[in-house]
Amino acid sequence: MTERHVLGLSGGKDSAALAIFMRQHFPERDIHYFFTDTGKELPEVYEFLGRLEGFLGRPIEYLNPNRGFDFWLRQYNNFLPSPNTRWCTRQLKLEPFKRWVRPWLNDGDTVISYVAIRADEDHREGMVAQHENMHVRLPFREHGIDKSGVVEILEASGLGLPAYYSWRSRSGCTFCFFQQKIEWVRLKQVHPDAFEAAKAYEKTALEHGSPFTWSQRESLEELERPERMAQIQADYELRKQREMARRRPNPLRQQLEGAVDIDDLFLEDEGGGACLVCHK
Repeated sequence: MTERHVLGLSGGKDSAALAIFMRQHFPERDIHYFFTDTGKELPEVYEFLGRLEGFLGRPIEYLNPNRGFDFWLRQYNNFLPSPNTRWCTRQLKLEPFKRWVRPWLNDGDTVISYVAIRADEDHREGMVAQHENMHVRLPFREHGIDKSGVVEILEASGLGLPAYYSWRSRSGCTFCFFQQKIEWVRLKQVHPDAFEAAKAYEKTALEHGSPFTWSQRESLEELERPERMAQIQADYELRKQREMARRRPNPLRQQLEGAVDIDDLFLEDEGGGACLVCHK
């Protein structure tokens, strides 16, 4: 029997920082780094994972679902996934991981999964292990590392943040329903082809009676109207100004804490939340 160590990467800042942290502080552990690839990821995610792989000095294993998003969309009668029916996470993220570790568990090996839940995320819990030989560890919580600590780890490593953080709050599929409306606007601006693909999925779903649109209470066709996009951008800038005025500057950590990012400004009815498997 063998002890296996695994660490899932989402293409986001937290899991990348955790991989760096484990590599630097526990180099003796033979950690298997993996990324569950839905095939609908941002190009910036693949670019960042490539640079992270170079830093770690070992390969990141890409796990692929047996069937892609299009197959499962048909299986679910063209009903789009939503915060309440996250079939995409289950079929494209969780199931491939379970298939990957199943041979180890069947052989009696112990699998230790490291999850990037930070010390300042008391409201979050890691994946519940569904096998007696599977154990979940939360190193950031154990070592008191918060969001600022994550940024420090990435900056000190030379990797910095993934490029999409300049316009988006998290990794995940290009059409993730957890996006805020401002992120849909920016997706159209930065990756117009991905926006058009999302719009096509939505149109097909609505034609088949799906009760969901990607963005709550309006379709992407409605959202992309110039006057609506202008309103969304203006509302976002107003929220950003209010948040900046509310904050108390910390001269010792001004670079890390003075900036306002999209994640700080999400509205409950505009997205927010997010699946740990996809976004950490």
